[in-house]
Amino acid sequence: MSSSRSLRIVFAGTPDFAAASLGALLGSQHQVIAVYTQPDRPAGRGRKLSASPVKQLALEQEIPVLQPASLKNGIEQQKLAELRPDLIVVAAYGLILPPLVLTIPKFGCINVHASLLPRWRGAAPIQHAILAGDEETGITIMQMDAGLDTGDMLHRLSCTIGPQDTGSSLHDRLATLGAEALLETLSDLDAFQANKLPQDSKLANYAHKLEKQQALLDWARPAIELERQVRAFNAWPVAYSHLGEQRIRIWQATAMAQQSEAAPGTIIKSDPNILRIACGEDQLNLEVIQLAGAKALPVAEVLKAKGAWFAPGNTFDSPA
Repeated sequence: MSSSRSLRIVFAGTPDFAAASLGALLGSQHQVIAVYTQPDRPAGRGRKLSASPVKQLALEQEIPVLQPASLKNGIEQQKLAELRPDLIVVAAYGLILPPLVLTIPKFGCINVHASLLPRWRGAAPIQHAILAGDEETGITIMQMDAGLDTGDMLHRLSCTIGPQDTGSSLHDRLATLGAEALLETLSDLDAFQANKLPQDSKLANYAHKLEKQQALLDWARPAIELERQVRAFNAWPVAYSHLGEQRIRIWQATAMAQQSEAAPGTIIKSDPNILRIACGEDQLNLEVIQLAGAKALPVAEVLKAKGAWFAPGNTFDSPA
């Protein structure tokens, strides 16, 4: 397929990650004939219904938007078929495409996935790559099949995971890389599909959807694992612990290769610029934290106002 050929594309996606790929398509020669995104959800303190980033972009560009709660319904499947798409592009849509839907477009359905498959399948590959200490990740453009992220690989682009990368910073880089990989794939879709590669399922891991409870720090674990937890859950759901009755959110922290005789969770050092906590192995230096009802601040600023809370010997709770 030559790069000059325009495809009729239905795009399915929901969050900011997906909006980057949609934006790339809208700036290309291809025709986005409709956008599917999840139904509006309550958001913010007022819990008002909020449109997804993908919906907002589509409406700005006057692209028809459809928001079914499921695509298992025969009526919804018929609506999709009547659009006569050449291709469905999926990026972080959040809904499963039934096998019948996969057969509707002429060239099937492709997915923009934020992992070098088969390393991390599932809903949260970015955060799980950081949690696991991976040094590399990337984007895979995958031909979708009936399994969960099990389809053949059409194209992959890689990027490193730096020691300062957070879930947020890596998300933004991968969103841009995903848009790039998508356009490269569409530049010669026939060739990429003809040279597709199967995944080795023996190398696959499942990246479960994130839950808030996963962000609770267990100080009995090694400091390097807690550092990765802090990085992975920045900016959601944000790592946290309890100091007495206070819930402390931890936005930035660094593992220190230094042992301590103190029990895990004990504050080892607290001075104008350092807040260091004993862990099951080594220590964790907290750098940016957030008290309840306040904004995230460097530790030095928090200690000026609440230094007594963080006196050496005080102890953060660990999960029971």
